Amino acid sequence: MSHAFKIHKQEAAYFLTLQIVYWIDLFSRQCYRDIMTDSLNYCIANKGLNVFSYVIMTNHVHMLANAEDQNLSKILGEMKTYTSKKIIECIFNGPESRREWMLKLFSHAATRHKRNVNFQVWTHENHAEECFSPSFTFQRLKYIHENPVRARIVNHEEDYLYSSALDYSGLKSPVNVAVINLHSLMS
Repeated sequence: MSHAFKIHKQEAAYFLTLQIVYWIDLFSRQCYRDIMTDSLNYCIANKGLNVFSYVIMTNHVHMLANAEDQNLSKILGEMKTYTSKKIIECIFNGPESRREWMLKLFSHAATRHKRNVNFQVWTHENHAEECFSPSFTFQRLKYIHENPVRARIVNHEEDYLYSSALDYSGLKSPVNVAVINLHSLMS
């Protein structure tokens, strides 16, 4: 069995990519971004998740993270299940102009896997890459922070609210990030 892009060492830190099915631009709305940030903060405060870096893009989330109790896969699975339910509730109950289209796609995605019931919001993969060295970790942290700049959403990393680039520039993002000492990564 291949270990490529899977969490095979529960105690390690990973670069993760959580993506919305069909690359739907779900996080273009603040209500869905808030569900994600609230869930990350809950997992940090109550489940032992350490988030060292993150960015919430329109259709995916990147992060560098590990779990204190060596249960990263479990935490991510529970977080994706919870956020899926909250997102579907928000689509049904909120002023969502894309409601029918999104629910149709989320419903279709659910039919492709036995473990789904009505809707699938997230893909089942986490595209996990182990942070095996300081230089790789630094490279991935920069990749995460530069994502909104590459997407031409902002001109400067620290101008994007839903990114830990704020925390690394001395400000505060919506997620309680465990900032890494960048000097130790670059030496």
